[in-house]
Amino acid sequence: MELAEGKEQFIEAWGALGSSWGINRTMAQIHALLLISTTPLCAENIMEELKISRGNANMNIRALIDWGLVYKKIIPGERKEFFIAEKDLWLVVKQVIEQRRKKELEPMLSVLGKIHHVEDTCEESKEFKKVIEDLILFANRADSTLSTFVKSNNKWVVSTLLNIMK
Repeated sequence: MELAEGKEQFIEAWGALGSSWGINRTMAQIHALLLISTTPLCAENIMEELKISRGNANMNIRALIDWGLVYKKIIPGERKEFFIAEKDLWLVVKQVIEQRRKKELEPMLSVLGKIHHVEDTCEESKEFKKVIEDLILFANRADSTLSTFVKSNNKWVVSTLLNIMK
């Protein structure tokens, strides 16, 4: 397989994986391109390589910066902004988990906390309250587990996983 074909397949696959992270395909493809790039890229390089518009490139680069997956790189003598991806995949996974917690789990916990105070005046309201309490318990455990994972180092996680698989 030629390098160009391998790069194209990787960018496509990473783009498809992005939807599992809760990000759009183009954002994930830009991340993939920057991840495998040996040099910082400007928006024009990204637009040309992925055949996307300037607005699409700029919007998704900014989102990747917000997620902590991409950084601006200053190149002396250049007026353009250049970008590099975080290459430590452990940090990438931790950033994705942290962003998903903020966007999905924390809002759900907030809603569950508000509706938890339904009065249990009938059988239906008692069942509703029980389900909400179970969801709160599960969501808090998931939040705690994800928090522990994000705060941990990769050696701890690897050794823990190996112990679990024994």
